Amino acid sequence: MLHQPLPALDDVEGAALPAGLPPVVDAHVHVFPDALFPSIWRWFDQHGWPIRYRLPAAEVAPFLLSRGVAHVLLLHYAHRPGVARDLNAWVAELSAGIPGATGLATVYPGEEGAAQILREGFALGLAGVKLLAHVQCFDMAGPEMRPVYETCAAHGKPLLMHVGREPKSPAYPCDPYELCDVARLEAVLRDFPTLKVCVPHLGADEFTAYRDLLGRHDNLWLDTTMVLADYLPVRALPPLSSWRLERVLFGTDFPNIPYAWDRELKRLLAAELAPAQLAMVLGENAAALYGLAL
Repeated sequence: MLHQPLPALDDVEGAALPAGLPPVVDAHVHVFPDALFPSIWRWFDQHGWPIRYRLPAAEVAPFLLSRGVAHVLLLHYAHRPGVARDLNAWVAELSAGIPGATGLATVYPGEEGAAQILREGFALGLAGVKLLAHVQCFDMAGPEMRPVYETCAAHGKPLLMHVGREPKSPAYPCDPYELCDVARLEAVLRDFPTLKVCVPHLGADEFTAYRDLLGRHDNLWLDTTMVLADYLPVRALPPLSSWRLERVLFGTDFPNIPYAWDRELKRLLAAELAPAQLAMVLGENAAALYGLAL
């Protein structure tokens, strides 16, 4: 839990990806309209950590692509009802203008017309859906989630759903520990077996439980975002080699990070995975899940 803001790290960033890597997909990159980004930065300053890369939305994907990342998935989320449709149209236009960028849709669970909002987003070319329980305060088992699950499943679109308990902050409008736990997610995976769910941050902080859940369910994926960076104050992570690596995606949370853009990548490379495993985590898994051409 974040009782107070965490410090920035003054670590050295690389100029580009190391030579010889297989294609790298950053499956967890945030963008918001420039009118909203500063509000998010201020929230992080007060309650999270100092954001190192305060870039306009149009510069986020090019920053990573120019350093050798092959593809990025652009995420956003609706913080209240009534804004998702415009946000989806905005991110669809943004990603369409950047070769190597793919946008995801969002919706506010329980808002009127949620299924139609998602169908419209998919028609715009958005490749999945991003939800954030810590901000949107939804109950995974609640009736408001059924249209989201059913629509994603019907269209074969992955649902990237932050339902891990951490990082928790008292500044959130709800308590993630009351809404988020691995048992609740397992019930969703059983009830909607054709729904593709990806949980970021390797399910922080229930790491062992999420690792085991990944082994039991073929409709679950996880991404590495921020937990490989040795930054968040969470419990120790089981060795990466012990996870079901054909279902693990590389992600960073760029640009909303307090350290170098390639810090997580360096630590992933230090895990000394077999070449085939590394290729899967760095890019192949994300390409298969989201239908990307690398």
